[in-house]
Amino acid sequence: MANREHLALLKAGKVTWIEWRNKNPQIEPDLRDANLQGVNLNGVDLSHALLVQANLSGVDLSGANLKEAVLFKANLSGANFSVANLSGATLTQANLSYANLIGSNLSEANLKGAAIANANLIGADLRGAHLRDADLGGAKLYRCNLCFANLIEANLIVSDLSQANLYEAELMGAYLYKTDLYKANLTKAHLNGAYLMRANLSEANLRDANLRWTNLRGANLAGANLTGANLIGANLTEVNPQDLQDQYRSR
Repeated sequence: MANREHLALLKAGKVTWIEWRNKNPQIEPDLRDANLQGVNLNGVDLSHALLVQANLSGVDLSGANLKEAVLFKANLSGANFSVANLSGATLTQANLSYANLIGSNLSEANLKGAAIANANLIGADLRGAHLRDADLGGAKLYRCNLCFANLIEANLIVSDLSQANLYEAELMGAYLYKTDLYKANLTKAHLNGAYLMRANLSEANLRDANLRWTNLRGANLAGANLTGANLIGANLTEVNPQDLQDQYRSR
């Protein structure tokens, strides 16, 4: 349960909360299981706060500081996190479906098993984020930074990853059916065993990518850079042979 004093201070308003946090920088706010629906948390400092299983559905947290906050199993559906700082935050099994995360900082955040379906993450920073088993189906990840991110067995079906940076990202066994990866940077990405059936990889950079045993059936590889890519065992059924002839260069 949430600390009653901490909860009352937060609900008292931004000025009261800022004054208390400035006077007590060593205290980590305990807001576990708190129902914060309807509370305006725009720009509020919730860094290192305990928000385990808290209800923040639909809450405005734009510009808020949630650095290294613990949001395990929190309900964040439909919340507004635009340009918020969630770096290093624990969001395992949290519900972020339909959340607005445009331009947010989620670098090194733990989102393992999180529900992020249909969320808007355009331009978000997810460098080194842990997204294993996360559900990102239908999510908008246009120009998102996912370099070195762990997306093993993540659901990215019909998501928009066009022009995203996935340099050395781990996508082993990921589900990318009909995913838009137009002009995405997949240099040295680990895609072995991934499901890329009918994915759009046109003009994507797959230089030195590991595509062993990947399902690329019907994928669009027009203009893709496959220099040095490992395609051993890959299913290339329905792929335009000309695309491979023009773009693939063996080591």
